[in-house]
Amino acid sequence: MRVANINGRLALKEHDRYRDVALASGGRFGPDPQSVYEVWEEFAAWADEARTGLGGAADDASLVEPGADTVWGPPVPRPAQIFAVGLNYRDHVAESGLDIPREPAVFTKFATSLTGHERPVELPDGLVDWEAELAVVIGRRCHRVTRESAWSHVAGLTVGQDLSERRLQLTGPAPQFSLGKSYPGFAPLGPELVGVDEFADPDDLELGCMLEGGEVLQRSRTSQMIFDVPELIARLSAVCPLLPGDLILTGTPAGVGGARTPQKFLTPGDVLLTWIEGIGTLRNPMHAP
Repeated sequence: MRVANINGRLALKEHDRYRDVALASGGRFGPDPQSVYEVWEEFAAWADEARTGLGGAADDASLVEPGADTVWGPPVPRPAQIFAVGLNYRDHVAESGLDIPREPAVFTKFATSLTGHERPVELPDGLVDWEAELAVVIGRRCHRVTRESAWSHVAGLTVGQDLSERRLQLTGPAPQFSLGKSYPGFAPLGPELVGVDEFADPDDLELGCMLEGGEVLQRSRTSQMIFDVPELIARLSAVCPLLPGDLILTGTPAGVGGARTPQKFLTPGDVLLTWIEGIGTLRNPMHAP
């Protein structure tokens, strides 16, 4: 199952097209993409039927045809909580000159940083870096769950970017991780959320990013995480109840601009492409203020 936020409305992918969920379900599910996570299991069951023609409207009124003027929003537009994990790939720890962490390095990004596929990002004054990430969306409340049951609480996966302005992020005496990573547009997500059952092995997916028409900046596999998705869910839920629609950005591999010699950062006119195997490619142009 694949869903998207198209023009602010929840859409279900059907082969190479989309259906407006509120129209196709006859109002059983509303148009708000965020609200579906509260009833994810019911929605997933309906979606399986709808995709095989057993449920939902079959007329053209529910069809959505994305075009040049389409506004792609983040598949999870208003999460109650956004968790982000630093230093979660061994090669990224090495390029940072740090030791392998014994516990996940957790911070947050603020919800006003969320944006979608094809949405421009305004670059603030500073040094803006890229961080390709697997983004996990919670579909069922979980508190103190085991790693063995963790995947059953996940609605799906999407492509994420943890854009970071390094000057503010590293301003002391205590680093400002959350603030330096929360400018508007600094958390692109999309273009689709993909259900866990679509993957042969959701713990081993290629991910990376590149500049359009230019070089590959990052390329790795999620199997290289220090703390994999089940472990992150178990450790986070040991402290905080995870709620339907919550977002977890699971960390980035080596290749960030700040660790290069010489350093390299995003500039106006760059177009950043971020991909994850089995999900798709997230495209975001970088603009001047």
